[in-house]
Amino acid sequence: MGGAVNVDGLIVVDKPAGMTSHDVVARIRRLARTRRVGHGGTLDPMATGVLIIGVNRATRLLTYVIGAGKSYTATIRLGQTTITDDAEGDVTATVSTAGVTEAAIRAGLAAQTGEIEQVPSAVSAIKVNGQRAYKRVRDGEEVELAARKVTISRLDVPAVRRPDDGDFVDVDIDVTCSSGTYIRAIARDLGRTLEVGGHLTALRRTAVGDLTLASAATLAELEERAPDVISLPLAEAARRAFPQREADAEETRVLSHGGPLQPVGIEGPYAVFNTAGDVLAIVSERDGKARAEIVLAPA
Repeated sequence: MGGAVNVDGLIVVDKPAGMTSHDVVARIRRLARTRRVGHGGTLDPMATGVLIIGVNRATRLLTYVIGAGKSYTATIRLGQTTITDDAEGDVTATVSTAGVTEAAIRAGLAAQTGEIEQVPSAVSAIKVNGQRAYKRVRDGEEVELAARKVTISRLDVPAVRRPDDGDFVDVDIDVTCSSGTYIRAIARDLGRTLEVGGHLTALRRTAVGDLTLASAATLAELEERAPDVISLPLAEAARRAFPQREADAEETRVLSHGGPLQPVGIEGPYAVFNTAGDVLAIVSERDGKARAEIVLAPA
């Protein structure tokens, strides 16, 4: 790799359309000059927006990033069903939307807010009997995934439009939801409710937890900065993502060897820092001890 730059941290990338999340990871490996790169929560190739990339030790924070709430802007096209529930897949049905009212659209989306049971999109990365669902669908199988509980805390409708080029209705939505929610499934289910079919034509992720597009960099911007590509150094990333406590010298020594601390009554997981402001570990308190879930202090 030559001239490795030893940096740990998160990068907030504004992913372009047409790239997989894996493509972005491969690009960052080259720019950051390290193999230890991962992403927190896949975006479909069609989707753009916030993709969190972890570099070196910060890859260990990605488990927590993946579980964070997400926000999106998207466009649903009613009147057309596709095999993937988005514009990437072949159209399987086209139905007139002449009878579809804006009131019915808003009511159909309102029914999908709060805690709901959502069946993930069949063309998803969920594994069915050890094989990813999308592979089974592409091989011509009917895949029926189990519904799962998700929470859609906000589902606004900024615009409902009828484009000139056909008998469709395009619905712009703003969504804030729990991890594991499929925006494509919102489009599919609205189409089913209104009996005209629906799929997603645009999807942009605007936030993962409190990491937003405001702090995101495009790949072109990262190319220019390389190898200095980190948006949030490890300690700052941990401060943004977790509650925190400070450890004294003795606690620092114990924790960096993986030992437990005395609990202080913080709802975990939380980050522990030394007096110099370096992050030592992510810990959770249970059974009267504060134990490290991951140790981040360099040994």
